[in-house]
Amino acid sequence: MRWIFTALIFWVMCGSVAARQSYWEVDYDSLTRALPQQTSDTARLRVVQHLLDLHPTNVQALPLLDQLLRLNQQLQLLDATPYRHLRNGLVLWQQGGADAAALDTMKVVVTEFDRLGRPIPWLLIDLVTLYNRLNRPDARKRYYEEKLAYYRLRGATENVAACYVSQGGYYRRMGDYNRTLNSALRAADLVRAYDRPLYVRELLVAGAVYADWGNRAKAVQYLGQALRLPAFRRIQGMERVFTFLALSRLYAEGDHPTTALRMVDSVLATRGGDAAERKLSRAYALVQKGRVLLQMQRVGPAGELLKRAQQLDDSLHIPMSGKPGEFELDAAWARYYTARHDDARAESHWLQAYHKATAARIERLRPEYLKQLIAFYDDRNRPAEAQRYSRAYIALTDTLNAAQNTFHVAQYESERTEQAQNAQIASLQQAQAVQAVRLRLGQWLLLGALVTVLLVSGLGLFIYRQLQVNRRTLAQLRQTQSQLVQAEKMAFLGELTAGIAHELQNPLTFMKNFAEVSTDLVEGMNGESNGQAPALETEILAGLKQNLQQISQHGQRASSIIKDMLEHSRSGTGQCVPSDLNALAADSLSLAYQGLRATDKDFYATLSKELDPRLGLVALVTQDMGRVLLNLCTNALHAVRQRQRDLARQATGGPVSYQPTVTVRTRRPTGSPVVEILISDNGTGMPPQVREKIFQPFFTTKPPGEGTGLGLSLSYDIVTKGHGGTLTVETREGEGTEFLITLPA
Repeated sequence: MRWIFTALIFWVMCGSVAARQSYWEVDYDSLTRALPQQTSDTARLRVVQHLLDLHPTNVQALPLLDQLLRLNQQLQLLDATPYRHLRNGLVLWQQGGADAAALDTMKVVVTEFDRLGRPIPWLLIDLVTLYNRLNRPDARKRYYEEKLAYYRLRGATENVAACYVSQGGYYRRMGDYNRTLNSALRAADLVRAYDRPLYVRELLVAGAVYADWGNRAKAVQYLGQALRLPAFRRIQGMERVFTFLALSRLYAEGDHPTTALRMVDSVLATRGGDAAERKLSRAYALVQKGRVLLQMQRVGPAGELLKRAQQLDDSLHIPMSGKPGEFELDAAWARYYTARHDDARAESHWLQAYHKATAARIERLRPEYLKQLIAFYDDRNRPAEAQRYSRAYIALTDTLNAAQNTFHVAQYESERTEQAQNAQIASLQQAQAVQAVRLRLGQWLLLGALVTVLLVSGLGLFIYRQLQVNRRTLAQLRQTQSQLVQAEKMAFLGELTAGIAHELQNPLTFMKNFAEVSTDLVEGMNGESNGQAPALETEILAGLKQNLQQISQHGQRASSIIKDMLEHSRSGTGQCVPSDLNALAADSLSLAYQGLRATDKDFYATLSKELDPRLGLVALVTQDMGRVLLNLCTNALHAVRQRQRDLARQATGGPVSYQPTVTVRTRRPTGSPVVEILISDNGTGMPPQVREKIFQPFFTTKPPGEGTGLGLSLSYDIVTKGHGGTLTVETREGEGTEFLITLPA
């Protein structure tokens, strides 16, 4: 019985860990979209509380807090005290100029949540921003040391990890790489169990710190470990900005400027988060891109980027230290003016950078800026200034830093090794104890086996008889199953036949009616031809011509339905050959656009092609896959044209600003065994009830006579059955649609 209880306890613990893991890893945007769909006030309250746990200080937090307090006033499910304090603190935080009062209020918020025993890791991490604004690093260090001791005593794992994250940022700012890595690796070990994106972020921090410390082998080790994890793709917001900026700096230092530019362009392409965060991340990215361009001797473009970064800095008043790292705009200007041989401005910006780092107490940057000033004055034969800053540099780099630079390995790594060895010894001791227990149990099991043999012999006859009954039952079940399968096939055949008959009935009915009308016209013309006016005969002949054209048109529609059904039945029968998927996608978009323009000369759209040059050749049935891409591009162009027409009809005056856009993207995700093709538009989108049926045969949203309803069904079969891939769709009514094709690489 003991092992049963042990297994039960293990199952409960695993369930608890899984629940905690899913809670902190939920995508914030998906949760925001799910909020309006909640049918009860209780469910809505829980979703709002979840959103505040994930992002307690962003711009959406204030309206969420108002909603939570209003719902809780009716339901009385939560202790609202900490949330009221949080609202007051956020008002002070966001109005500016009241950072000290905001910090004091936020400390009260932390105390109130601690009283309730509720984890608040992201509030603790975000609180660092206020300490940085107030330039109180020592007070920040003391506060998180006290909170760390408090949370460790109570086993609050999430809050302990948050304190380690904040301490790591402090030590990195002070230039203490050893303690930075100790804190980052401790945090990584803790968050790995419940927040994998944050675990990846801490691995990236460890890699970046090792790179700053001069140990590139360790930097590559941790960065490679982070990049190989699936959770790397889920990093969003400022964490994603920090990640790609750190990677860009590392590639630039490793003399890989092209890759460094690609990393920083990933930051510039980010569209998530609120407007303030997007401007902040853009400013950081512009500075980093300017530095890389200067490294590549592209001085002119670098200057334009730095001007744009300066404009953002002037409007946002960006502090030198923030979530994405250090904002080194002055240092970038200094390098720019040095490249332009403008020594006066270069000197001014190097001095500004050094004074700002000193005022902000960013000890990690001060030695670097001092070295740059020393080199600057030495190159220009100004020994007095070079000597003065050399003395300052020597005073700053003490014996402890020299000793750390000798080993460049964090102390916590050795502690982790020792912990692993102790765990291995304990495991061996436990295995020996288990072996002794097994020997004792073996004797009892032998006696039990003898008793079991007697019981099995007694039950043998009963089992044999039961086996005969089960065989007869199995035969009956197989017969019933065969009948059910046959009935299902007949039902599907009946449904398919009904669909075909319904689709063919319309054009054939039209053909029959027009033929009868034509016959009546001919008979009337023959019966009353004597004395009839030539004009009337001409009118009758014109009517006959029009009827015959309608008969031909509907005949062609019936032929198209039959042709599409034949293609549907033949899909997937070709042979896959290595093909240039980028060229196929580009050609399909162009052909679809030219085809639509041939029938509608007034229609214009923007065609965007983002083709991954790393895609290589992909095994395809080229004709079938071309049919799929052409069909999806044509549907996208129809959607944007329809939205353009709808907006034009709704407009009461003035031109419509809407720009129809269709985008085709290809990519090969790093470490993934598939390639992806995305076809997106900003057209009419689809409501949920339409989205559920688009891959069904004969379902179409087009007006009668304009579609057979087999295009998407045929495309789905080609991708899934013919190529072993997937075809999915994401859409928002009134905003646009995106089809995603994944194919084995």
